[in-house]
Amino acid sequence: MSRIGKLLIKVPKTVNIRLEDNQVIVKGPIGELVQKIPKEISLIISEDTIQINKLEETRLANQKYGLIRSLVKNMVLGVEKKFEKKLQMIGVGYKAQVQVNELILNVGCTHPVIFPIPKEMEVIVEANINITIKGANKEIVGLLAAKIRATRPPEPYKGKGIRYVDEIILRKAGKSGKK
Repeated sequence: MSRIGKLLIKVPKTVNIRLEDNQVIVKGPIGELVQKIPKEISLIISEDTIQINKLEETRLANQKYGLIRSLVKNMVLGVEKKFEKKLQMIGVGYKAQVQVNELILNVGCTHPVIFPIPKEMEVIVEANINITIKGANKEIVGLLAAKIRATRPPEPYKGKGIRYVDEIILRKAGKSGKK
């Protein structure tokens, strides 16, 4: 029995949840999210809680049991309060700017790197080097942040690159001179 899967999900008053055609639809003040539910899993929706149950005792059902509970919990949290990731750019001449629906990065390449911003996402740039990504879907927020970081990951010698704000980069010692 999954320790994660058997936990109840508390639903705030501002969030509405319904089940249609093996899909759970979560609607809140920020938006609406949809997740397909596998046939091995069932949801019991009451007024202020959601319980996840397995319909069969198979390996596949056990694998999906805790996963579906985590996905539904993140949907409930996301439509009530947006998820956010913060990135920081460190390097001479590195800068970011948002234009219309694009994030433009100048990170030492011969050309600016352009990321399209999905319509349900919000990207804020502060002081040309701090990037904040906000959205209701935790998976899309994390994926966009990872793609941005992958354009110029932090290097271990001087620490230049794009990193998460709370990320710790282990630094290496450079070459030592001849003695």
